[in-house]
Amino acid sequence: MRCSATPDSFTPSDPASLYIGLMSGTSLDGVDGVLLDSPLAGGTPQVRAHAARPFPEGLRAEFLALNTAGADELHRGALASLQLVELYSAVVADLLQSTGLKASAVRAIGAHGQTVRHRPDLGYTVQLGAPALLAERCGIAVVADFRSRDVAAGGQGAPLVPAFHRAVFAQPGADVAVLNLGGFANLSLLFADGRTLGFDTGPGNALLDHWAQRHIGQAFDEGGAWAAGGVVLPELLRALLADPFFARVAPKSTGRDDFHPAWLERHLARLPEPPAPQDVQATLSALTASSVAQALLRAMPQVAQLVICGGGARNADSLRRLQATLPGVACQTSDALGIPADQVEAAAFAWLARQTLLGLPGNLPAVTGAAGPRILGAIYPA
Repeated sequence: MRCSATPDSFTPSDPASLYIGLMSGTSLDGVDGVLLDSPLAGGTPQVRAHAARPFPEGLRAEFLALNTAGADELHRGALASLQLVELYSAVVADLLQSTGLKASAVRAIGAHGQTVRHRPDLGYTVQLGAPALLAERCGIAVVADFRSRDVAAGGQGAPLVPAFHRAVFAQPGADVAVLNLGGFANLSLLFADGRTLGFDTGPGNALLDHWAQRHIGQAFDEGGAWAAGGVVLPELLRALLADPFFARVAPKSTGRDDFHPAWLERHLARLPEPPAPQDVQATLSALTASSVAQALLRAMPQVAQLVICGGGARNADSLRRLQATLPGVACQTSDALGIPADQVEAAAFAWLARQTLLGLPGNLPAVTGAAGPRILGAIYPA
């Protein structure tokens, strides 16, 4: 698919301020894309358009399989990357079509790629994608492979969104936290004194989605309704929270390399009798809420507000459990602050592409543990 558009009908705030961000996260539900207007003269970035495409089931299954060792991985990974670009190109075309923009009006696309391995402890992280092909298809410069430079500098390569969160969500005189609740959860801590910290807290939707697909035949637990009808198993919850990751101090990041179905099955096998599947779902939901709350209160005890974004922000059960574990904190989704929850991460990678093209650092060493600020990503010119 080639990206195309109708004649210009959209006026940016100033020339060269428009960027597209593309994100396909660890939940593997699909691709979100945004058109971000980020003025060169400063000011708060604004999302001008959003488009999304779901993953075909075969591609979703392949990306899940590529998270673990298997036969012919290089060939399969390359083919999956090409299929991902088809989705990316379609989302870019949708954005151009809906805004009436020509490709030449967009300075760059920030394409995160699909994470299939994340091992900063071994010095690497892998996001599949074919950015050269994306640049060819769309006629727009592409910035990709954002995480590798931070890892090369000794960092975790994640999370990379806290700097963007400060640009759009910080509030004068208040300690504000931002929770990205995707397949895995991460916090950005925006302190009133100007400090910014952040780290991954553990599982978000990934295990919940896996368990729902296995037991109720759905890709995810719509609104958390199934989890809400279950009973939390205290013994299982204590065992899950005893994982060493939760006690580690930041900088830290995680993913399917640490928390995966086999990890859950090992814990279930230690129970005296098989639990009801719905109670396991409720316990996994409580795991997310408890691990987020414990990490947040430990790192930012005076937190006044928690802004929630990511696909998990649409899960009413998750939001209820989070509020219950944080009774003194005002919890709200990012929708209330002007950016719908499912658009924030794509917007962040549009903003990171902007940083790259302007020759500005995209990482925060205090967040990732890198040796210093680094310009992130590789540029594939139009």
